[in-house]
Amino acid sequence: MFQFGFNMFPEIPRPFNMTYKCYSVAMFPGNEREDVERGGKIIMPPSALEQLTRLNINYPMLFKLVNKKTHRTTHCGVLEFVADEGKVYLPLWMMNNLVLTEGDLVQMESVSLPVGTFSKFQPLNPDFLDITNPKAVLENGLRSFACLTTGDVIAVKYNQKAYELCVLETKPGDAISIIECDMNVEFAAPVGYKEPEQVKKEEEEMAIDPADLMPEPSGFVAFRGAGNRLDGKKRKDTSGADSSVAKPTYVRGIPDYDYQIGNLTFIRRMIKQKSNDNVEDSEFKAFSGAGFSLKSRT
Repeated sequence: MFQFGFNMFPEIPRPFNMTYKCYSVAMFPGNEREDVERGGKIIMPPSALEQLTRLNINYPMLFKLVNKKTHRTTHCGVLEFVADEGKVYLPLWMMNNLVLTEGDLVQMESVSLPVGTFSKFQPLNPDFLDITNPKAVLENGLRSFACLTTGDVIAVKYNQKAYELCVLETKPGDAISIIECDMNVEFAAPVGYKEPEQVKKEEEEMAIDPADLMPEPSGFVAFRGAGNRLDGKKRKDTSGADSSVAKPTYVRGIPDYDYQIGNLTFIRRMIKQKSNDNVEDSEFKAFSGAGFSLKSRT
């Protein structure tokens, strides 16, 4: 009978299925474990490691957590096996996703997840956009995670502030492993974010002619008088005597060469007062005087 030095029929991995009392990392005895709070891995008891070794479980060790009361599920990895027997310690954000309180029962089951290729996140606070490079911050935060589950709200800490992000989509499945993978990441608009109104930089047309704001020319102005018809009728091409005066040419960028030190000149809009209808117009009328004859009439 021949004997072989290798096992022709390797042992098939058997599933791990246990129920533990869950507590937040803040309840873990000893020093504060910020490394657990920032990531997606939990602390399990030593007996779980012995049982996982006998079951010949696949690596990396990934688990499915189920709250039977609310039927909420998520996935996680394991960081250490140093918890008290019958207890597991979870990050606070993970307990919130499962709607668990201190001492509630959680069911754990070993799973094998596909390697992730794509994930989409939605920040729950627009302040996340104030970060200079949010993609690099998220990439650095995901190094403490073993897997992602669609619908979870994870927490990423940066500059002593925790930012919550909702996992909107994961590919190739609703739960993926992100250990040693090349994954594309996208961001959705944060909750409550409003697009800034784009102000179109159009050249605003001035409603007022700049020449009207310039001071009236002083001194002699040629042809400033008003023309009149011999028959006494009004001219059709002019509405008044002032309209015949040419407006000064307004040129932008030319300084006032007549400026005197100590004087400030403010160009203001001249508001013309409306004339009352009861006041008679002192308009010139041609040949309105009385006539006289040199020869006396009899």
